Amino acid sequence: MHMRHTKLLNLVNREKRISVAALARELGVSEVTIRKDLTILEQKGLLRREHGYAVMITSDDIANQLSFNYERKHRIALRAAETVHNGETVLIDSGACCTLLAEELATNRRDVTIITNSAFLATFIHKQPNAHVLLLGGEYQNESQVLVGPMVKKCASDFRVDKIFVSADGFTDAGFMSDNLMRAETIHALAEQATQVIVLTESSTFRETGVVVAFPLAEVQTLYTDENIDDRFIQLLHENDIHVYTVPLEDET
Repeated sequence: MHMRHTKLLNLVNREKRISVAALARELGVSEVTIRKDLTILEQKGLLRREHGYAVMITSDDIANQLSFNYERKHRIALRAAETVHNGETVLIDSGACCTLLAEELATNRRDVTIITNSAFLATFIHKQPNAHVLLLGGEYQNESQVLVGPMVKKCASDFRVDKIFVSADGFTDAGFMSDNLMRAETIHALAEQATQVIVLTESSTFRETGVVVAFPLAEVQTLYTDENIDDRFIQLLHENDIHVYTVPLEDET
């Protein structure tokens, strides 16, 4: 995503509703440019347009998750993307950080195949130049736009990959949590086809719990998060042989 788009999105999420004129002043560009930017961001589902205004999305769906703290999630995704090589096949879960990881791979890697059960992810990156996505079939969950259930597991059974990148809704000493039992069971089944389970999530996840444990600590090899993670969680993760990589909240300039 263009840096101006990131700044624009941050302004919209901070103000909730902001005029095109105000955005143009803040970003030092013309209103025509802002309108073009808003069209692009609206098409991605990251904001909503009203006459002369940009409005923050307030629903609980994946697009809203993606637009909130976008830059932080993008940094996590970029750091994780460094582990993926040209020509590799990877499994990628739904969730904001995972979606941005997929976008990075589809934009700046060659011949990477992404296997996913996220219809939102597949749609989000479909226009990227190197997008090669295998969408697994199953029962469709409307709000999260993912496919779940035994058919997903059956579709994935013929694949074997080195890495699966997964999201998390919460955390306890027992492991990384999910808010949805069906999604947790499905992504856990997909992880059986991978050698490494890699979690991508913001540090705020560690202040939440969840409905069910998706991944016990013993099943996770690596975590990518931001630098706000509490030291006690880092210690717990290290005690369970999980590699922890953090990204800065702001530019280190």
